[in-house]
Amino acid sequence: MAKLVPSRSSDDKVRDLASRIEKAQDPEIARMNEWLQQWGAAKQDRQGHDMAGMMSNDDMAKLEKSSGAEFDRMWLDMMIKHHEGAVEMAKTELAQGKDEGAKKLAQAIIDGRQQEITEMKALLG
Repeated sequence: MAKLVPSRSSDDKVRDLASRIEKAQDPEIARMNEWLQQWGAAKQDRQGHDMAGMMSNDDMAKLEKSSGAEFDRMWLDMMIKHHEGAVEMAKTELAQGKDEGAKKLAQAIIDGRQQEITEMKALLG
């Protein structure tokens, strides 16, 4: 979703936030993928599951067709839901996880996403 922002957003604050989100999440995603590979989780084992905060294909199509202030509002709304889903999953990892590295990352995700949620809600006014 963050990759859509530079070409569609009309708000410098939204563009800045999207850039920061992308820079923060890329290494997190890489680390989680490394763990999954190390732990022997096949790619097909991870696909097709409903995860909290994931946008539907229809939602993404609407977002891709929008621009300007409409895009900014829609993107912020969707990203808040996406982040809330990440926080929910990270809390589950903290409660049920066994790997200390994964639990440490889960706490960092909770902390970072909560701050970004607060920022996004402020941008929505």
